[in-house]
Amino acid sequence: MTELELKYGCNPNQKPARIFMEDGELPLKVLNGRPGYINFMDALNSWQLVKALKKATGLPAAASFKHVSPAGAALGLPLTDVERKIYFAPEGDLSPIACAYIRARGADRLCSYGDWAALSDPCDGDTARFLAEEVSDGVIAPGYTDEALEILKTKRKGGYNVIEIDPEYTPAPLERRNIFGITFEQGYNDLKIDEAMLQNIVTQNKELSQQAKNDMLLALITLKYTQSNSVCYVKNGQTLGVGAGQQSRIHCTRLAGNKADIWWLRQHPKVLALDFVDGIRRPNRDNAIDLYISDEHDDVLAEGVWQTIFKTKPEVLTQEEKAAWIAQLSGVTVGSDAFFPFGDNVERTHKSGVQYIVQPGGSIRDDQVIATADKYGMVMAFTGIRLFHH
Repeated sequence: MTELELKYGCNPNQKPARIFMEDGELPLKVLNGRPGYINFMDALNSWQLVKALKKATGLPAAASFKHVSPAGAALGLPLTDVERKIYFAPEGDLSPIACAYIRARGADRLCSYGDWAALSDPCDGDTARFLAEEVSDGVIAPGYTDEALEILKTKRKGGYNVIEIDPEYTPAPLERRNIFGITFEQGYNDLKIDEAMLQNIVTQNKELSQQAKNDMLLALITLKYTQSNSVCYVKNGQTLGVGAGQQSRIHCTRLAGNKADIWWLRQHPKVLALDFVDGIRRPNRDNAIDLYISDEHDDVLAEGVWQTIFKTKPEVLTQEEKAAWIAQLSGVTVGSDAFFPFGDNVERTHKSGVQYIVQPGGSIRDDQVIATADKYGMVMAFTGIRLFHH
């Protein structure tokens, strides 16, 4: 197939719409559903991310995409008991690719609502069963087991979007797009991100563990497929928060850092002890937890409201308790798609437990940025490579 007609473009008024190849066949098949224009943008961007992650780390990788940026990305590492609880993961042994997607989606469950899932490895029954319980628009993978495909075809009354991609497909060296009737052309961004990019450590502390290197690679590859400006916080092989598409670098840093704080607060003993009413849907639980953690906790703790959500009324999680809990977060890595122009970005990352930073460098104030990192004993690597994505 050289072209596929779509229902419409980004919006219903944008017709006609299609995806097509000028030369050769499309490197994908729609196995179920009818993916739309934005679905395919998410699918193709997310596939590049997970394919690059698998190549860089040797581990299965998954991503959860919304509006052409990742809400989360992760490697296929085992889930802890706490992660199983906060990500609503099933009990028992789970395949590495299922763990990867559960962790990718669990990073920011609010933003992953209605996501597009991407898997570096064939989708199996474990992954399909988890996807079947979540609100999701579709999935892209290099293959599907018969069991997985049977499960996915029952989702959304049979309309769930399932795309199979040729893992050997390589795009043309030049890519084009039209804006306002004018054609832009540039070389395809085939930049290889690997450990060789992490050698220029500019801080006094130069101790970089293999886990920290993997987290740096995860941050950089996630940023490569995130709408710029972008900043990404990572810990133990999964993103904690992605700040995408902001005009100011510090706003990216704050946005992603706030998401990392929320991820950590979801593991507070008071949050883990929340006793939900039977039958409450996962999105409702996610929203209730988010409100409970936030300054808007009265919205779920008000009389006549909490009874519809919780079996017993929870105690308030105070500002002092939240601050004390966030202060315990450590070992976090942060990546930036362009240089940090001021030390204030490093100051903000420190508040969310950041120990490792990877960024291009090249600011006229690099000395100030390095000095701020040294103040906190951080390890910072300069890659010399910008990762803008638009």
